[in-house]
Amino acid sequence: MKKTEQTKAYYFFDEAGDTTILGRKGVNLVESGLASKVFMVGYLETKNPQQLTKEITALHNEICNDDFYSEIPSMEKTRVAFHAAKDCAEIRDRVFHLLKTLDFTYYCIVLRKKETFFRNHFDFKDTAIYKYAVEHLLENRLHFYSEIDCYFSSLGNVVRKETMQSAINSAIDRFKAKWNKENSNSIRIFIQQSKERSLLQASDHVL
Repeated sequence: MKKTEQTKAYYFFDEAGDTTILGRKGVNLVESGLASKVFMVGYLETKNPQQLTKEITALHNEICNDDFYSEIPSMEKTRVAFHAAKDCAEIRDRVFHLLKTLDFTYYCIVLRKKETFFRNHFDFKDTAIYKYAVEHLLENRLHFYSEIDCYFSSLGNVVRKETMQSAINSAIDRFKAKWNKENSNSIRIFIQQSKERSLLQASDHVL
């Protein structure tokens, strides 16, 4: 088991795919190829968010001021913030090559969307699915640092502070049951829109 570092780290979360399995009349959309086969939640971990933010912001400003991209329709949204699903291929490529040069770690959990499992464990409820993913993703990673700030990208009623706090509490309980070790670290939770945090945008592009 990794010892706790007496330092502060920052986790920036995002999700990919969707939680939808069933459509009208109970049709399995995953098996029909009309919905994603997996749902993922991941986070970007760094001890130096200021430097990473500076680099990503600089790239964003450069792209927004470059006439080469000015006529691309998706630039209207890119000017607000980077978003992997909305940015054009040329911009995704620029972000990808920048991310390769930056110092961070990334962890993610992948849930295969099996109808029986999602029905029995979550009753197809988005909040329960997201909470489960975060809980299991963090189970063995909340003791790494003495202080952790967790930033979650807002997602309607699914990602709320109380829900994410519950997921973190459950992760801590699972860790204690497994290792018989208390976690007394300082863990703070922030829910923000990705446009407010460059590293939430970076997390989205990695995932």
